[in-house]
Amino acid sequence: MGYRVVVVGATGNVGREMLNILAERQFPVDELAALASRRSLGTEVTFGDKTLTTKDLDTFDFTGWDMALFAVGSEATKVYAPKAAAAGCVVIDNSSLYRYDPDIPLIVPECNPEAIHGYKNKNIIANPNCSTAQMVVALKPLHDRARIKRVVVSTYQSVSGSGKEGMDELWDQTKAIYNPTTEVEPKKFQKQIAFNVIPQIDVFMEDGSTKEEWKMVVETKKIVDPSIKVTATCVRVPVFVGHSEAVNIEFEEFLDEDEARDILREAPGIMVIDKREDGGYVSPIECAGDFATFISRIRQDSTIENGINLWCVSDNLRKGAALNAVQIAELLGREVLKKG
Repeated sequence: MGYRVVVVGATGNVGREMLNILAERQFPVDELAALASRRSLGTEVTFGDKTLTTKDLDTFDFTGWDMALFAVGSEATKVYAPKAAAAGCVVIDNSSLYRYDPDIPLIVPECNPEAIHGYKNKNIIANPNCSTAQMVVALKPLHDRARIKRVVVSTYQSVSGSGKEGMDELWDQTKAIYNPTTEVEPKKFQKQIAFNVIPQIDVFMEDGSTKEEWKMVVETKKIVDPSIKVTATCVRVPVFVGHSEAVNIEFEEFLDEDEARDILREAPGIMVIDKREDGGYVSPIECAGDFATFISRIRQDSTIENGINLWCVSDNLRKGAALNAVQIAELLGREVLKKG
């Protein structure tokens, strides 16, 4: 016996990935509904070898459905997620709307699976920010061994993190570079993204950080440990898919780089590719389409007493969004609903 599953926002980048991953991982689905806004109503999407026609989110009745994976913005989520939850359908939400609600669990299954039982408070589970998700997968096993005091992270985030519009803008601007008669002004991003990097993701806050940077701080504390200090600089780069992060970690006690490497090799969801030779690391183009979070460049930081540096790469549409949501669904089914 399987589950009745809804994918909300099925025509977007993340929604389509959710459908792909549900099929790839053979999630026990008895029935699946693909929902979209009215402007995308009737669009066909694929689920394994099946073709589904999207239904109208506005009129959909969530009664009798087991879980709904939401891949729409916060505004639409604010309207429809409570309706689904009230109808008894467990919501797994990819937006930022519920991440900071103390009554709603924020889950990365490799890190805090025990938090799944908190869904009962509001029948909603939050999926973390894409940049946070991959980082905490690497931090948690190291924290369990040596306790992390402080993290300094610089991110190199692909344009797919901003949706299809961001990918289109990079593509159009790149073509325009080679066609001097064409000019594509920035719309999705604050400056030209083609052949450039932009040290701003989301809006600025009063302390000079951006909201993306703030998200990484708050979410890491909620998922791993509230005592960890985090400072982040988040940068948009001209890469289509795959977020990269340079992470500096300071521990309470000494952790040797070889032991850190061994811990990460054994940790769930991680693939260590760390050869000290040309090309002996993973770049974002190599991680696209993969489930794993890749760790490379593991080395001691000699400038502090107990420090490790590492390079972390993951497909942001997968582990940073759709994959993590499906993993939460798997955890929910395994630990709570127990139908599949």
